[in-house]
Amino acid sequence: MVIFDQSAVIPYRKSDEGIEIMLVTTKSGNWTIPKGIIEDDLTPQESAAKEALEEAGISGKVKGKKVGTYTYKKWGGTCTVKVYKMKVQDVHKKWEEDNFRTRIWIPIEEAQKFIKKKKLLKIINTAFIQKDFKKKKTKTNGK
Repeated sequence: MVIFDQSAVIPYRKSDEGIEIMLVTTKSGNWTIPKGIIEDDLTPQESAAKEALEEAGISGKVKGKKVGTYTYKKWGGTCTVKVYKMKVQDVHKKWEEDNFRTRIWIPIEEAQKFIKKKKLLKIINTAFIQKDFKKKKTKTNGK
């Protein structure tokens, strides 16, 4: 069986309402995160950032550690996808694949309405429960 190594990013931004993630449409019209084959001359993180620029027209900082891995069937083999978080810094008006992809920002809590792959949905939800996204508790005793 052929295995294709891919990497992806969960693009995110913080708003007054909380964490929002960006999803893009696949060629078949489903919603997903930007992903693609890991290129030989790039790290998985660099390759994922390149895919984000091509597929969603966004750039930003890819966090170093992967937040999960999932697999799916495609091209007569199995794709294994390493997933990273990417804090979006720039959203471009035009991008390479804008003629056949749509992008959307959604609150993290609404991901289940868009993502069909259960393993990917679990990775997305788990990635944003970590301590760096929990609201900091403030002291209420006046000190």
